[in-house]
Amino acid sequence: MKLEKMIPTDKKWKMKPDFGKALMLAQREVAVFVCDAVNLEGIAMTLPEVQTLLDGITVGGHKVNDQQITINQGKAWNYLFSSIKKDSFILNAGYACELHSIAAKEEALEWGVFRSGGVNIGGTEYTPPSYERLPELFEKMSNKTQSFNDIYDKAIYVFLEMSKNQFFYDVNKRMGRFIMNGILLNEGYPAINLPAKRQLEFNQLMLDFYNSGEMKPMNVFMRSCLDHNVIKIMLEDRTHSLKM
Repeated sequence: MKLEKMIPTDKKWKMKPDFGKALMLAQREVAVFVCDAVNLEGIAMTLPEVQTLLDGITVGGHKVNDQQITINQGKAWNYLFSSIKKDSFILNAGYACELHSIAAKEEALEWGVFRSGGVNIGGTEYTPPSYERLPELFEKMSNKTQSFNDIYDKAIYVFLEMSKNQFFYDVNKRMGRFIMNGILLNEGYPAINLPAKRQLEFNQLMLDFYNSGEMKPMNVFMRSCLDHNVIKIMLEDRTHSLKM
């Protein structure tokens, strides 16, 4: 049955789409996004260190590989921002692989392509699908997004599906969050950052999700990560809301 395409909006906070404002807010916080992302991966970088690295200056006391992973996350954000500005962001396998080639370069077993073998997820009995099914599953996921009428439900659904299906050998949750935020920013809504200080809560909820397939608890959690100050700014009177 063909799903009816909808234009999703924010049903919870009643924010109106504002491309310029949402993108500006994300660009200003990119160092925070990167810092939290790498700390969630066990790379103990401080915010000033991340800011320095993203400015193109190396910092002492860290492995070269850890610094490269950090720089890659910044480059992936820049690619995402550029895509949105050029109106070339699209939810398909080709775009996801291009972004993965930046975010996972020299970190994953392979980067820029879907995995070509099996993987497992530690701490759970859940087994990701066979690699042969990945193109079909990505297309199915993309098609299903057309049925959502809430933009955050749509974006979080994609994050969870990408995490569950493990399209790549590594960097799957980060990729899911990149694409989730690409969906939000591309529609003029603010990005969600996952704070490293909430790692324990995140990990437990993700394990529960892998085992049960129930998305609601993770949906509630991810929404709770959206900065209330950002919501307040988005709700202020807008001088413009058109995509530039």
